[in-house]
Amino acid sequence: MEIKNSAWITVSGEGGDVCPVFRRTFRVEKPVEKAELQITALGVYEAELNGLRVGDFVLAPGWTSYRTRLQVQTYDVTALLRTENELRVTVGRGWFRSPLPGWISSADKQRRCGQPCGLIAALCLRCTDGTEAIFRTDERWQWAESPVRFSEIYDGERYDARIVPDQWQAIRTLDWSRDILIRQEGEIVRETERIAAKRVFATPGGDTVVDFGQEVTGYVEFTADAKAGETVSFDHAEVRDRLGNWYNENYRGARALVEYTCREGKQTWHPRLTFFGFRYIRLLSWPGEARAEQFTAIAVHSDMKRTGWLKSGSAELNRLFSNIVWGQRGNFLDVPTDCPQRDERLGWTGDAQVFIKAASYFFDTGRFFKKWLHDLAADQRESGEVGQVIPDVLPDAPGSAAWGDAAAVCPWQIYQTFGDQTVLEDQYASMCKWVDFIGSVTETPHLWTGHFHFGDWLGLDAPSGSYKGSSREDLIASAFYARSAELVVKTGKVLGRDVSGYEELHRQIVSDFRKAFPEYRTQTEQVLAVHFGLAEDPQRTADALAERVRMDGTQLRTGFVGTPYILHVLSEYGHAFLSWDLLLRRAYPGWLYPVTRGATTIWEHWDGIREDGSFWSKDMNSFNHYAYGAVADWVFEQAAGLRHDEAHAGFTKVVYAPHPDERLGWLQARFDTRQGTLSALWTYEEDGIRYELETPVPALVCLQGRERWVGPGRHLFWSGK
Repeated sequence: MEIKNSAWITVSGEGGDVCPVFRRTFRVEKPVEKAELQITALGVYEAELNGLRVGDFVLAPGWTSYRTRLQVQTYDVTALLRTENELRVTVGRGWFRSPLPGWISSADKQRRCGQPCGLIAALCLRCTDGTEAIFRTDERWQWAESPVRFSEIYDGERYDARIVPDQWQAIRTLDWSRDILIRQEGEIVRETERIAAKRVFATPGGDTVVDFGQEVTGYVEFTADAKAGETVSFDHAEVRDRLGNWYNENYRGARALVEYTCREGKQTWHPRLTFFGFRYIRLLSWPGEARAEQFTAIAVHSDMKRTGWLKSGSAELNRLFSNIVWGQRGNFLDVPTDCPQRDERLGWTGDAQVFIKAASYFFDTGRFFKKWLHDLAADQRESGEVGQVIPDVLPDAPGSAAWGDAAAVCPWQIYQTFGDQTVLEDQYASMCKWVDFIGSVTETPHLWTGHFHFGDWLGLDAPSGSYKGSSREDLIASAFYARSAELVVKTGKVLGRDVSGYEELHRQIVSDFRKAFPEYRTQTEQVLAVHFGLAEDPQRTADALAERVRMDGTQLRTGFVGTPYILHVLSEYGHAFLSWDLLLRRAYPGWLYPVTRGATTIWEHWDGIREDGSFWSKDMNSFNHYAYGAVADWVFEQAAGLRHDEAHAGFTKVVYAPHPDERLGWLQARFDTRQGTLSALWTYEEDGIRYELETPVPALVCLQGRERWVGPGRHLFWSGK
């Protein structure tokens, strides 16, 4: 990359809160065949050539493990060139210099916040006569204060439209590594949808609020007709309180504030160097009377290809499917974050590993996760430990079972869904290091004991005052130890590696697990024992799970660890009707309860808003938290019946084994695999159930206790009720 021969540049004085804008003027005297700009920044940037925006990448260069990996973007700017040219680049703090995470103070956080702003670029011109010209970042560049007076991930953006940069100063070069520069790996982050405001209204408390009707991640664009010096300011919220008043205490330390000082006349603007998670905005100042048509919410996320769709005869279930998709869109913003609104927005490994299968049905996540897994490997500690978040902005926090296991679970799932073996090749060493780490820190050989864990996080059977469920942490940790060791074995065999040592390790873990945990005390313990192949009698354990669920009032008692698998275990062992009972439950706790409360994304807590309208808490209560949306993979695989076995990664052969339920009337699933479109529909009719299957590959059809192979194409089946 030519950019590696350029210099890092930065401001020559104290920048303060103001975002700097860098510029380079140059003259082109020959016809140009092609012009490419290679560019990246320490922070986030937006580039303009001759007053026109370069590219459509929002929040470039994205978020990586900046210590070792910084993505470089390449843009074709041929059409933007003139004879006399000016290239300008505005640089904001972004993730690079923001106080991540917001709720702690640490030496590492102070170090990151104190890092310098930086820019590096190379504009490469190939002329029609065969000559080349390269304009690099060097001492010929200048900088000035931009109209962006402040921009930060948590606190928002402040902009003064009256300011025209004119006090240009000399830059200084910056001693920063160029070895960390890599080509763009992840999906481009783009504006993907525009949502018109539904209404502007006054709350009972007297606030003027704009409602977009859907929670989104991105920012608000507004149009105002104002006098110079008048201001527009607003903050953001996900929900309103029980009286209909403004509420955003759950944002915690994130101010999420936009402040805009107007120039004269009509103007349209939106923030460019930050993002928000919101459904509502509250107008703190506005010139004149606000109207709904003046506001548009712009959704921003990694621009992954949509590949999966679910529809049913239940309006509430369809709303749940929509909520899951919006939750994924809102949190797959270059990294798989937990939430997009409060002073967090981190790549929690546990959330990613429980949701990755569902995520990979709805969107083609192959490129997205390969990039994030490269960061996981880069941030993996020397001991093999994997941090709680990736990129690891909590380097002093211990890893945990079901969180660090993302190192093994995520590569295997991407391979299974898309058939891309390179993800296994890239991550195999990281997978082994994680399993070896567990063996090096456990107090009990072949189990994982004596270490910090999150347990069954937010388990509904948690003791009073605890965020952790009642499942034994050592059991959960040992179960995931077995699972990760098993995945190392499977991966090694795909790659042709000698995995005999890990095979023996897995055998010993299973044996010792059965001795240490002969009985199971909670729903989650039963679920893990069956789902990870640890129960000596899985049918008996699954039956006991079904009985426990019924005794618990046909309610979930699971948390982050048990919930993604419970419906799978029940339906695979003859309790599909009970799985449907849990999914269709409208009362708390259940997937449809938030739908009845008006949710448009997935909540962090089943009762984020309680039946009396009060809130779970203000400390940890996100209304856009995708983990429980993992249930969608059960709908695709068990309810609709579209799945593959591990021997045929990438859906080269499929198994069709649906579990219909008359309460829906019908269910349709479509998944665009790398082999072609796979779709299924079952419908209850007067004389039976009609099944329709479209498959691009051979399929094993399992209906009414019979199994038969069918070839690619459309197929129709009937069965009695």
